[in-house]
Amino acid sequence: MGSTALHGGLAVSPWLERWTRTLPAGQRVLDLACGSGRHLRWLTVQGQRLTGVDRDAAALADLASACPQAELITADIESGPWPLEGRSFDVVIVTHYLWRPLLPTILACVAANGRLIYETFAIGNQTVGKPSNPDFLLRPGELLDAVRGAGAGWRVLGYEDGTLESPLRFVQRIAAVREAEPGASASDQPPRYPL
Repeated sequence: MGSTALHGGLAVSPWLERWTRTLPAGQRVLDLACGSGRHLRWLTVQGQRLTGVDRDAAALADLASACPQAELITADIESGPWPLEGRSFDVVIVTHYLWRPLLPTILACVAANGRLIYETFAIGNQTVGKPSNPDFLLRPGELLDAVRGAGAGWRVLGYEDGTLESPLRFVQRIAAVREAEPGASASDQPPRYPL
């Protein structure tokens, strides 16, 4: 698992791979700030229904040939309107991206029984490289607090706050499920996610 899965010359995040490897095919997956699409390329092979959002039109144009079935949306989600209004996804992925005002919106687009997989840089990274601006570095426990503060119904599957090697970097990452409302039918009950 992990760094051996290369797509577009970049390794798939081991955190993302861990929390998506057992997903059944056909899940609606959003990769927010998807960049060159290393994760979309990997999830294409798994048969997922993919949506990627990024402000870099050139990166998305390159990705379109590798993932022709993916819905690719060019949007500046920091200064423009939210391009996914009223939509929800079975899996929402965010890696190496942080814009704090969007955290509630990101959490809100996770469907009932859906999963959030988030990994980005944390305080301390400024001592080893970029990003070094504190606006783009998570404070201690910030991802965990954001999920817990989103209201009832969120279950944290995994959370880490520390350093990773090769290259050395400080990160936080979380995997969480937005559980169905109490009283939902049996078909709406949370799927099992093997660890």
